[in-house]
Amino acid sequence: MSDPTQPPVDPTSSEPTSSGPASSDPTGSTPADSSLPPAYPAAPSYPAPGAPAASGSGQAPAYGQPAAYGQQPAYGQNPYGQQNPQDKYNVLSIISLVTSILLISVVGIITGHIALSQIKKTGEKGHGLALWGTILGYVGLLGGAIFAAFTIILLLAAASTGTSYNY
Repeated sequence: MSDPTQPPVDPTSSEPTSSGPASSDPTGSTPADSSLPPAYPAAPSYPAPGAPAASGSGQAPAYGQPAAYGQQPAYGQNPYGQQNPQDKYNVLSIISLVTSILLISVVGIITGHIALSQIKKTGEKGHGLALWGTILGYVGLLGGAIFAAFTIILLLAAASTGTSYNY
């Protein structure tokens, strides 16, 4: 920290900045009993990686901050930390995949088709999730239909054997 009552120090200047009786010293050194604190040069400031150099002020903007008021954010970034619409997943695509895995195939098929339609319009993420939810839904529906047909055939075959138990 610097003393606000002292004049600013120019780190590029090689001349001493003290005034008073010590300034007449040709060696440029100040006596040990001087009431002035030693003047230290300001630490150099380097621009943050990827940030443009500030013009004129000598100070670089803080990391992640725009260089000046009113300056547009970098390409592909939304101001104020808002999320891009392309960065979020379609909720119906997640529901489609989960319900298809849980063998609720009809819900997985319906939500998968709706999600694929929404993703095409909005550009959200989740196309693969919706596609796999739809595929697994159809596979589950086909597997359920085969299982039901096999069970019905097995029950009809067992009922037609005509065995009776006589006691």
